[in-house]
Amino acid sequence: MLSGSTLNNPFFTQATAVARAVQQLNGRALLVGGYVRDTLLGMSPKDADVEVYGLEAEVLRDLLKEFGRVDCVGESFRVYKLVWREKQPDSKERVRYELDVSLPRRDKKVGSGHRGFEVEGDPFASVEDAARRRDFTVNAILLDPLTQEIIDPYGGQNDLENRLLRVVDGAHFAEDSLRVLRAVQFAGRFEMAIETQSATLCREIDLSDLPRERIWGEVEKWLLKSNRPSLGLRAARDLGVLQKLFPYLEAAYTRRSSEMEETLDRAAQERNGLPEPKQTTLMLAALGIFLGKNELQELLETLGVFTIGGYDVRRFTIVLAGERKRIRDWYRSKDTLADREFRFLSARLEPLMLYKLARARGDVEAADWFKQKMNELDVWHGPPAPFLQGRHLIEMGMAPGPRMGEILQTIWIAQLAGDIVSFEAARETARPMILETPAS
Repeated sequence: MLSGSTLNNPFFTQATAVARAVQQLNGRALLVGGYVRDTLLGMSPKDADVEVYGLEAEVLRDLLKEFGRVDCVGESFRVYKLVWREKQPDSKERVRYELDVSLPRRDKKVGSGHRGFEVEGDPFASVEDAARRRDFTVNAILLDPLTQEIIDPYGGQNDLENRLLRVVDGAHFAEDSLRVLRAVQFAGRFEMAIETQSATLCREIDLSDLPRERIWGEVEKWLLKSNRPSLGLRAARDLGVLQKLFPYLEAAYTRRSSEMEETLDRAAQERNGLPEPKQTTLMLAALGIFLGKNELQELLETLGVFTIGGYDVRRFTIVLAGERKRIRDWYRSKDTLADREFRFLSARLEPLMLYKLARARGDVEAADWFKQKMNELDVWHGPPAPFLQGRHLIEMGMAPGPRMGEILQTIWIAQLAGDIVSFEAARETARPMILETPAS
């Protein structure tokens, strides 16, 4: 029996309306894949897919236009994105939703590699044949929104209950190497064991055809959506993914498996509350602290990670991992540590990120001391604002130019060091520098 929250879900409500309209044309619309899986796990689905049986593509497209804007993705395999907005309770905000509606698909292998497929929509395929093309049994469960009937041709519900990841069809599964990485992220996200024959099949699949953007897509989900990413790391080792794609991680895991697993799982707890780009940075740094700098750079290159949402994930991951011992070392010498060290650090990286990484490493007492000290010095949220800015130098008679930046930087460093403690002191320090600057 489905819960009330599921029945009131915007995706379910819209899928029910679509299914009712499809039924009037003698077709059948079923919720499929991740939506059904997540619902059965008691999770709140963030998106939904509907498969429509018994209607030709053109008929389906015309029908969907009655519900909102329809975007077509791939005319050959006919996926229609039904887009609508709904007002939120107690808010004027209208949230955008997308429901993916498609025909059952028939895949035909026409070339080598992950992309060597020809995919066609087949409105008259059977439910069993359509479900056979899916990767794992837990993703091959369907739900009729009109009757709430669960259709489970391959035993996915039983596998969900047993937290078992099992391939639906071995021959079909092996045609797409990306599914091996999906096994890794599912092992982490849903805390599932991989069934023995399925694991053997995964080990036999070549991964060299995978483009880095697809690799990153699965790794990102593993790192950001798992409460226990250690289970994904363990699966990646067991399935040969580390050996094939990240041999330096394989070597590090061989040496320090328990420590890596514990650090990743603690980092997953620490990432809560951070914006997604910083979550990504923290999780990658949690891996990076077990690698040398060149190895970490190679990992980021293999994943194709650069800037996300305007945040330089690559640079800050390298900086953060490089500072991994900072808090522990400072705590050991806290009685002789100068305040300027904290101010300089706040200008190099975000204290909160280093604090979270230290806690992920297990340095909880040192991390809490670090946070208290940074707050006492009022640099927990970043370095102090510079006393002097360019406009002040102009007011003192200096013309804009490269030398202005040099003077501001010198004053700023002296301020962080504690040698300049007021605006007036900054002005007096800058005055002879301005006088010594040649006229342009």
